[in-house]
Amino acid sequence: MHAKMAIIASRLASIKHTAHGHGWLTTHQSPPLYSDETSAMDAAALMPPLVVSLLLCLLAAAAPAASAARAFFVFGDSLVDNGNNNYLLTTARADAPPYGIDSPTHQATGRFSNGLNIPDIISEHLGAEPLLPYLSPELRGEKLLVGANFASAGVGILNDTGIQFVNIIRIGDQLQYFRQYQQKLRALIGEPQATQLVNQALVLITLGGNDFVNNYYLVPMSVRSRQYALPDYVRFIISEYRKILSRLYELGARRVIVTGTGPLGCVPAELAMHSQNGECAVELTRAVNLFNPQMVDMVRGLNRDIGADVFVTANTYRMNFDYIANPQDFGFTNVQVACCGQGPYNGIGLCTPASNVCANRDVFAFWDAFHPTERANRIIVSQIMHGDTDYMHPMNLSTILAVDREGL
Repeated sequence: MHAKMAIIASRLASIKHTAHGHGWLTTHQSPPLYSDETSAMDAAALMPPLVVSLLLCLLAAAAPAASAARAFFVFGDSLVDNGNNNYLLTTARADAPPYGIDSPTHQATGRFSNGLNIPDIISEHLGAEPLLPYLSPELRGEKLLVGANFASAGVGILNDTGIQFVNIIRIGDQLQYFRQYQQKLRALIGEPQATQLVNQALVLITLGGNDFVNNYYLVPMSVRSRQYALPDYVRFIISEYRKILSRLYELGARRVIVTGTGPLGCVPAELAMHSQNGECAVELTRAVNLFNPQMVDMVRGLNRDIGADVFVTANTYRMNFDYIANPQDFGFTNVQVACCGQGPYNGIGLCTPASNVCANRDVFAFWDAFHPTERANRIIVSQIMHGDTDYMHPMNLSTILAVDREGL
């Protein structure tokens, strides 16, 4: 009993309030109540039964609110991967310089960015520390209360998307890991509190782009392009996406931001391969223009079936295209050439230590051949937080947070 109370006392001491600060893959912990396990056990031995009971009650009550910021879960591809692929044998990775050159640690973390990515910046707005990748060995104990990032670079809606990357966490496996996470959470704080934490969490899911770039259009006459005409393919992946979102709901997600695909035809990789004059690639633009409206309709139908606005759509095409079409309005001087890369538009191959790297990342919209700079990510998140219904439907994240606070 005394040993158990020592653990409880230590756990209570380590539960932290993160609403007023956030770190970079670090935890800001309160000083321990006891200097070591022995002194904690000694103190527990001296506790009257009433105090023991009180501590048990406090643990149960405090655990789900260990972070004043609501928990946050992320699913999807390289746009939102915080480093899961670091732990996999895959070619889809960003764990070497110059990735992370502008991160607080100036180290590559597995994020496909020069610095912070979209989930990191959303975490800032939530008043929380950045999410750990689910595969990180650091994700244990009270860190589970913050949430987890399950995303994996290269994945899509379909299981055959990204097969060239070999070992990635396909979306079905990401959802399976979410189930596994909840088992760990229940072991930590109990069934009722775990259910409450998941139900009240914010969820972000970003899928779809790879199903075009790394599947349908991966090679001429790809398997999927021979199987489906483009409009039929879009209808197929939308129907599969609906199953994924329904499964998320079954697993307890009640506030889910679903992003559309960005202007895929305008990224440096596509300009390098398919553009003669700097115009966005026509076929990918056509694909995106088919996909995004159908995704919005699918999400609205899903909400109608559920009877609540569980799923919120983010018009990431417009969020990105705003600064591509009007770079000067956002302080960009280059929205076609990647900061890091080689070849036309710096859009050929990978971003490596041997690549060209721009001196000022803040004036470039694209970090590498496919991914935005941190500066562009901040513009996107600003619209997620505050954008009107042309950007976020039926409401933006600031409204979600306000509405949900009133409902608690």
